[in-house]
Order: sequence, then structure tokens, then C-alpha cells
Amino acid sequence: MQAMRAFDDHDSAEARDTILMFGGMALMLLGAGLVLTSPGVRKYLGGFSISKLFQDAAPDLERYLRLKAM
Repeated sequence: MQAMRAFDDHDSAEARDTILMFGGMALMLLGAGLVLTSPGVRKYLGGFSISKLFQDAAPDLERYLRLKAM
């Protein structure tokens, strides 16, 4: 009977950890949604594009790879 109690405690702790993890992820998603709906943030991120980010980072990446090859 004692072994069953330890098994149940382990399961409930694992379930609690899983619920807390998913709850935290839901709160992060909600917070990101609230931040991104702000007019100031949308105005600031309006000129953001992934392709421009890669174009700006390409020279630095090439320089890093040349230094690493030395």
C-alpha cells in the first residue's frame, strides 16, 4: 500500500508540473499578443522584415566565418 501512495504522489507532482508549464506558456502567448496589439509597438515593428535582417547580418557572418577559419 505504501508503494502505491508514493506512485500517486509522483504522478500528481508530474501532472502539476505539466499544468504549470502549459499555464506559463499560455500566459507568455497572451502577453505577447497584448504587447503586439499596442499601437506604439506596431508602429515600431512596422519596418521590420526578416529578409532585411538577414541582409544586414550577412557581412558579419562572413567575417566571423573567415576569422574562425584562421
